[in-house]
Amino acid sequence: MSAQSRLNAVAGQLASAPKGILAGQVAIVTGAAQGIGRSCAIIFAQEGAKVVVSDLDEAKAKLVVDEIKKAGGEAIAVGGDVTAQDFPKKLVGATIEAYGGINILVNMAGFTADRMLHTTPDDMFELMLKVHNTAPFRLIKEIAPYMRSKDPKSRDTNKSIINISSTSGIHGNVGQANYATAKAGIVGLTKTVAKEWGPFGVRCNTVAFGYITTRLTQAKELGETIEVNGKKIPLGIPGRGNNAQTDSDRVPDIPLGRAGSPDEAAKACLFLACEMSSYISGHTLEVTGGRGSSFLGTLGASA
Repeated sequence: MSAQSRLNAVAGQLASAPKGILAGQVAIVTGAAQGIGRSCAIIFAQEGAKVVVSDLDEAKAKLVVDEIKKAGGEAIAVGGDVTAQDFPKKLVGATIEAYGGINILVNMAGFTADRMLHTTPDDMFELMLKVHNTAPFRLIKEIAPYMRSKDPKSRDTNKSIINISSTSGIHGNVGQANYATAKAGIVGLTKTVAKEWGPFGVRCNTVAFGYITTRLTQAKELGETIEVNGKKIPLGIPGRGNNAQTDSDRVPDIPLGRAGSPDEAAKACLFLACEMSSYISGHTLEVTGGRGSSFLGTLGASA
């Protein structure tokens, strides 16, 4: 073979090889039809991952898959309620059938249901725990056979679990006793998984988001809702109103002077998902623009 032929062959191999820092890896992202979850799915796919886009709203999940495929990526949609008894087996089964393994799990699915503590119904408190604690626990348990391999070679494979917390879970927040309790709990689960699964080469970390512009941080008066078990739950922050013109006006104490975007939030997850964070485990990464505490308490909450 001539030198030119060899160069052409190498060029052909490079052109056909998967590209990106997640090239060839399989990532599950729950709550991936919109907001930060959607950004995670798209960015992970751009970095070469095969993405399982899971969401309560399967139709919207399929739109994200279409977007990924149109850009040349690979993805499938799996709809379902993360709190459903059969959901973990359904999601993991579909992933293994499609791609044969799992490298990354992002437990993004969640929402808020704000009320002052003394008016919060018991069932709404318990629902927050079910969504933000029990659902991630059950999904992590379901992927155990694919993460906890005793094969020494598997330790050289990137395996990362990312759970989602909030500044509310770290600092507490007015009107969010249920959400803050749940988001504090996921930190404890994360640290435990890091200790138990570390010997298998599995990393587990938490991302605690501050003010990111999603439907959870818009004005509650806009009427955005989520339907869970046939019940519509209003989303957003009560009393925010529409008078403020800029994000920095709304929350002037963010040192960077603005709210974060879903893409910026997703890039923090990308960092913890990839091998650039290969020696980071059991950590809670705060993504807040420099602001240490939550903001709802200064903006008001429903009585």
